[in-house]
Amino acid sequence: MDYLRPSHWRERQEAHEAAADDRLSRFRHPGSYHPVYDFLFEYYPVRPSHLRRWHPGFGVAVSGDAPHATYRDYRTVPGPDGPAHTVDLKALWARRGESFIFMRDLMARTIDNPATFDCFGLHEWAMVYRTDTPRHDLPLRLGAEGTNAVVESHRLKCTHYDAYRFFTPPARPLNLTVLERATQPECDQSGCVHASMDVYKWAWKLGPLVPGELFLQAFDVAVAARTLDMEASPYDCRDWGFGVVPIETPEGKAEYVRRQRELARRATSLRRELIALVDAAHTAATASP
Repeated sequence: MDYLRPSHWRERQEAHEAAADDRLSRFRHPGSYHPVYDFLFEYYPVRPSHLRRWHPGFGVAVSGDAPHATYRDYRTVPGPDGPAHTVDLKALWARRGESFIFMRDLMARTIDNPATFDCFGLHEWAMVYRTDTPRHDLPLRLGAEGTNAVVESHRLKCTHYDAYRFFTPPARPLNLTVLERATQPECDQSGCVHASMDVYKWAWKLGPLVPGELFLQAFDVAVAARTLDMEASPYDCRDWGFGVVPIETPEGKAEYVRRQRELARRATSLRRELIALVDAAHTAATASP
């Protein structure tokens, strides 16, 4: 167990809150709709307060008058300078250990499954294929007919169920694979932009096991993934300050794959850190008293 004295944990907490506030000022504007970044707080049920809350992470205790004394899933332990507060691992694992193992195994399978980089973000196009009701209130960059033509001139190779389930009915039969929730561990792979975005979800769901600094790194990956997702989509987001990745062209495909590979690298690194945290917590939670 590592113990942080008040001066140390306050410094980390204040730095975390300032970093979170900076991100919220850029990517979250309560009372106004943002068609790109609101997704990170709506599809993923993460409140701004979740982003601001700093946890020291598994295996660390904070001493003194830390607010963690009042947080759920913390307990008080003796420290070198008096009482300290750390994750109540036994109680947390008894309540949520099964879901932690599921997330850990899904992240490991995502790393182990062969990565692919030839989907070109066509999942967003498949979500508006031959429909009069697009999911976002944004203009289509190529119009409805042009969008349909792009889908029909490509092979859909989506591997992520949570994207596939939003395909329009005419688009689903065009996908190379019929995806189901039950086969997600066999299909998710690290090249997928949405799987990279989901690392943010797993970091949030792992709760106080995850240091606040690592959670913000996962949020940053999600922002980059969402940005690419929408810049490569059929929607025209230029009025919102975004660029265009024209995946219907060779140049656009090359740009998409370049950014997709970088996201995969960053997300895989974070997955490995989260897996190591779960493994260490599992060992400690199931050890004999």
